[in-house]
Amino acid sequence: MHNNIPETGFIRLPDVLKVFPVSRSTWWAGVKDGRFPAPVKLGPKITAWRVKDIRELIESQS
Repeated sequence: MHNNIPETGFIRLPDVLKVFPVSRSTWWAGVKDGRFPAPVKLGPKITAWRVKDIRELIESQS
């Protein structure tokens, strides 16, 4: 499943949720309590996650 994400760079929440099938609110609760990685602000209205952080999360859950 994680082969659908790029090797490097950033991905937005809809793409993250394709890898981790949870709701948006569950994802944000996990970010808040430290279960999921923190996002990076790329602009005033653009939030994304480092692909590296998402891949590390995938590996830690394998």
